[in-house]
Amino acid sequence: MIRFESDYLEGALPEVMQALAETNFVQTPGYGEDEYCAAAAEKIREKCAAPDAAVHFLIGGTQVNFTFIAAALRPHQAAIAAESGHIAVHESGSVEATGHKVITLPCGPEGKISAAQVRSLVEAHWADATHEHQPQPRLVYISQPTENGAIYSLAEIEALSRACREKGLIFFIDGARLGTALVCPGADAGLRDLARLADAFYIGGTKLGALFGEALVITNAELNRDFRYIEKQRGGMLAKGRLLGVQFGVLMSGGLYERTAEREVALAWRLRRAFEAKGWPLYCDSPTNQQFPIVPDAVLARLAEKYSFSDWARVDENHRAVRFCTSWATREEDVEALIADIEAL
Repeated sequence: MIRFESDYLEGALPEVMQALAETNFVQTPGYGEDEYCAAAAEKIREKCAAPDAAVHFLIGGTQVNFTFIAAALRPHQAAIAAESGHIAVHESGSVEATGHKVITLPCGPEGKISAAQVRSLVEAHWADATHEHQPQPRLVYISQPTENGAIYSLAEIEALSRACREKGLIFFIDGARLGTALVCPGADAGLRDLARLADAFYIGGTKLGALFGEALVITNAELNRDFRYIEKQRGGMLAKGRLLGVQFGVLMSGGLYERTAEREVALAWRLRRAFEAKGWPLYCDSPTNQQFPIVPDAVLARLAEKYSFSDWARVDENHRAVRFCTSWATREEDVEALIADIEAL
C-alpha cells in the first residue's frame, strides 16, 4: 500500500534524526530549560522579527490548542472558529473538555472565516439582553492553512487582526501545516506578519519533518503570564524537553523548514495537475500539500486497492471528495506511479 492519507505517517528528516542521535548522551536540565530549546527559540524569534516573543515547545497540535486556549480564557469565555475548524471537528472536544465552548461560524469549502463574521457575532452577543447567560466570545481561532488546505491572504489576516483588536478578542493561529502556507503559490503572509498580527501562533513540526513537536510563539506578553503553570497542569511540559529544542534547532537552520515545505507542495501540485487533466474537479482550491479531487465512487474503489487516501465529503450519490496528502518523505516514484494509474483509468 502506498500511503497518501496524511503527512505524519513517517518518522523524521534524516537531519533531525542525526541531531537527536548526536546529542543523545548529552546531559541537560529538563522541562525545556536547556541550551537546545534556548537556541531554537532564539532562531524562531529572529525569523519572526519578534525579539520579545515567548517560545514554548510542545509535543503536538491538539496539545498546543487546548493548552493555550485554556491558559488564555477565563472559565466563562469561548473560542470562535470555522465550523470545519480543527478544534471544532477533531481533537475529541479537547477545548470544550477544558470548559470552553467553541462557537462555530459557517464557512465555505475553503474553511475560512472573515472579519465581518467575527464582528457580527460579537456585536450580536453584547446586544443580547441575556448575554450574561451565554458563553462570552473572547478568542478567534483560525488555522493557516485551513483544514481544507486553503490559505488566508495577508489582507484577510490583517482584517481579522483589526477586528479582534477592535472587539477585545485574542487572535490565535494554528500552524500545524504552517510551512506549506508560507511557501505555496499565492502565499503572501510570512512569519513576521503572523508575529505582528496575532497574539499567538504556532509553527508545526510534526507534519513538516520533525519526529514530533510544535513551537508555540506568544507575542502578547499578558498571555504568556503563568503559561508554564498551565502547560505543566495540562501535561504539556515534557521532562526531556530538549528533544523538542534539538529538532527545532535543526528545522530552523539553513532553510531546511522552508525547503521541506516546498518539496511537499511541489509534489502535491503534480498530483493536482494529474487530477485536473483527468477531469476531476477540486473540492476546494488548495495550493498546499493537501489536494481534494472529486472522484467517481467506482474509480475510488480501484485506487484504494493500491493507494490510501482520506475520505473527505460526499458530493453526490456517485462522487466523493477525497484527500491526497504529501509529506517530507513522499517518494517521487510513488507520485509518478499514482499519476500513471490515474491516467490509465
